[in-house]
Amino acid sequence: MSDAPPVTVLSARFVAEARDVAQLPPAGPPEVAIAGRSNVGKSTLLNRMAGRHGLARVSKRPGRTRGLVLFDLEVRPPSGAGRGAGFGQRLRLVDLPGYGYAQASQAERRAWQVLVEGYVRRKGALRLVLVLVDARRELGPEEHQLMDWLRTMQVPCHLVVTKADKLRASARGVLRQRLRKQAAASDTMVSLVSGATGEGVDALWSRIAHAIGEPRAT
Repeated sequence: MSDAPPVTVLSARFVAEARDVAQLPPAGPPEVAIAGRSNVGKSTLLNRMAGRHGLARVSKRPGRTRGLVLFDLEVRPPSGAGRGAGFGQRLRLVDLPGYGYAQASQAERRAWQVLVEGYVRRKGALRLVLVLVDARRELGPEEHQLMDWLRTMQVPCHLVVTKADKLRASARGVLRQRLRKQAAASDTMVSLVSGATGEGVDALWSRIAHAIGEPRAT
């Protein structure tokens, strides 16, 4: 069995930031959206996945992402994998506004919700939503509501536990089993990753490749 990573990212670039569904660029390559609380480490993980340190700006101030931020990646599957790996040549990552930001007004939170719902309801190129949760937190009502809603919209989602490097190996196993039970009702798979060290990122890419190879329900 080859030890090659699931994909090689050849290039990555910022495409647009949309604060209204009407501002979204035309549908292009398959899309993978990244959702999570405002301090869960979305930008750090996105940079690690893209192999580009400064692609998504990492801010010490939570809640910085106020719109849908789109990035296009040119990717290459392992040698000999061909298109059966699920990838063509391009992939779009979509960073969704972080929820749970205490300093955001009710109007801002409602606007973000409308924006995200409008994006998902387009039923365009979206193939998978990564729902991120901090390894040091439990699944909260926001995560459960998001996963339940995505299921009603027939959009696959994958629960990604970030900052796994903050836990000991024994604690990771316990956490994985607990979250699998909590997410079982929505048939959601669970991955443990670390944007800081890269742990689990190759396995996450494999899940993304599988999801992209499946047609989107309409």
